[in-house]
Amino acid sequence: MKAVILAGGGGTRLWPLSTASRPKQYQKLVSDKFLIKETLDRLDFLNPKDIYISLSKNQVDLLLETAPNIIPENLIIEPALRDTASAIGLAASAIEKNFPGEVMGVFYADHLIADKKEFQMKILLAEKIAREENTLNIVEVVAKEPNTNYGYVELAEETETKNVYNIKRFVEKPDLEKAKEFVASGNFLWNTGFYVWKTNVLLEKFKIHKPETYNKLKTIADALDGNDPEKILNEIYPTLEKISIDYAIMEKVDPKEIRIIKADMGWSDIGNYKAIFDALRKDNEKIVAKGDVKSLDCENCLVYAYNNKPVRILGLKNVVVADTDEGLLVGDFEEVKKIKEIL
Repeated sequence: MKAVILAGGGGTRLWPLSTASRPKQYQKLVSDKFLIKETLDRLDFLNPKDIYISLSKNQVDLLLETAPNIIPENLIIEPALRDTASAIGLAASAIEKNFPGEVMGVFYADHLIADKKEFQMKILLAEKIAREENTLNIVEVVAKEPNTNYGYVELAEETETKNVYNIKRFVEKPDLEKAKEFVASGNFLWNTGFYVWKTNVLLEKFKIHKPETYNKLKTIADALDGNDPEKILNEIYPTLEKISIDYAIMEKVDPKEIRIIKADMGWSDIGNYKAIFDALRKDNEKIVAKGDVKSLDCENCLVYAYNNKPVRILGLKNVVVADTDEGLLVGDFEEVKKIKEIL
């Protein structure tokens, strides 16, 4: 199996901790390791030569700084940000060119996994299914709470293989009431986006459901043997449709072509401040803080003091404070989701 780590995002919802010059995947937000390094560590069941990283050109130096053992030839450099369908399609095309019919797993540089053993076991199960059934497989996780920041999948019947299900439907991020219904039913999982499939199977779906994108990806792949593949890539890739893999492919294919592998591995997507708070919080503690921070009569607050100044908070509830050399953010947990609107 070849692993592709998507590491090209900007992480703007975590400003000022995450910035254009150093996005979250190249930060130590939840441990003493960079997020990208945590991702690489959980893929240590693979040979390093089988791990590819998709990223933008201006992040290459950051990657080599934070993960110096990466094989440079395995970098898939995107000339423009065109969302996950384009990034995954480009990676699949490059791998299919060199390793026809190989299985490809898609992972993210900003996700957390508490149970590494469970993660690896379920990814290998998904690989086995991909090789035997030629299906599009997703390793999804048990929904622990009515989280409105995640997408969901509704399970259909379980297959003959334990913890492997057919899918009934995808559901975009729901409102709180719907999320509560989903969790209470026990029949919905959080959508992680951990895809495992054969590259040729995925590209065939592009050919059917996104033929224009497929033709452009094929032109890019055909140019890999030419004299100037980078020129073709730079010309064509920015013209690809900006769309997620879910909208482009997964929600269009016949549900019978999809398998859901159910996992319970302590997963979270570090996509906003609430996710960081939940990942770091221990034993229902009221304050999660990094730096010189003291609080009085506060509840459910996340505080990052990263500029060597003392930070003191009084009487606050459900508030984020992030103070760095890049800027200062103060806001309610729910409201800071809108950070993109004022950056």
